[in-house]
Amino acid sequence: MTVVWINGAFGAGKTITARELIDLIPNSTLFDPEIIGGALPNLLPPKHLAEVGDFQDLQIWRRLVIDTAAAMLAELGGTLVVPMTLLRQEYRDEIFGGLAARRVAVRHVLLAPAETILRERIAGREIPPDLPDGELRTQQWAYDHIEPYRAALASWLTADAHLVDTSALTPYETACRIADAVGSGTVPVCDIVQTPEPTSETIAAGVLLFDEQDRVLLVDPTYKAGWEFPGGVVERGEAPARAGMREVTEETGIVLDDVPRLLVVDWEPPAPPGYGGLRLLFDGGRLGAAEADRLLLPGPELRGWCFASEQEAADLLPPVRYERLRWALRARERGAALYLEAGVPVG
Repeated sequence: MTVVWINGAFGAGKTITARELIDLIPNSTLFDPEIIGGALPNLLPPKHLAEVGDFQDLQIWRRLVIDTAAAMLAELGGTLVVPMTLLRQEYRDEIFGGLAARRVAVRHVLLAPAETILRERIAGREIPPDLPDGELRTQQWAYDHIEPYRAALASWLTADAHLVDTSALTPYETACRIADAVGSGTVPVCDIVQTPEPTSETIAAGVLLFDEQDRVLLVDPTYKAGWEFPGGVVERGEAPARAGMREVTEETGIVLDDVPRLLVVDWEPPAPPGYGGLRLLFDGGRLGAAEADRLLLPGPELRGWCFASEQEAADLLPPVRYERLRWALRARERGAALYLEAGVPVG
């Protein structure tokens, strides 16, 4: 099962190209995630929708895009052609990682006309006489997102995308270029970690590593939203502390000689679609400056790392992980492990 994701600035011609493309790639189907965005007003309270300026900022939208794409491929097979602008790397990683977890290969194509051509195309869009305000707002939206697109282009957007300069191409010619590239294998499958989604409760072990200023090491996974501690799911028959040590080595290149000390056991309740389970945090000790300088990150799995104070971690970690960290730091100070339920000490 394969997704051909057509990315690009608003107004780059993604949707019309996608419509041409499904006639050129055998057994392919169009899936436009705009449909999910259009359905959200029927699913969420207006007050909740009003809190965000873009439906992509809603986790439910990203989740539904993943689930819908996977469900369509399970039903239809073949190739799904998805025209959708993704300018935030963490959203791209979350969606592509979610699809990879379902064993769906993603081929990423970027339509990249020259900016002058892009502006001309936005300005040249016909405005239906019965929808002048709506079309004008859409046009302004496209203009407003040229700068974020330019920033993404300069930082990460071309890292794994097959670039197609559409400045002098019609949508049909663009679709032909993409179909040829996909058919010949020129568009590679995105190199992103495949982490199968759990089907039951899990045990996960994280390890806290500190620098000489007692700041904690955080990593930024490509396959899920939010920063995290080095660690991962405990495999069948594996001791939790040893799992944490293994994950530290796999994720950072650091080899821990001693079994880390337990700080926190947190029972995470099931919250659909998640199953919850036990989350353990261990104290991996302090890294010297030389060790910190040798930190290595596997590209497909982690996007970045940093050492953060407790206050800085509060801005980076999702609330549930921050509460776990907060109590782990208290346990470290006191020299005694804590038992939590949903991030709250018990007993």
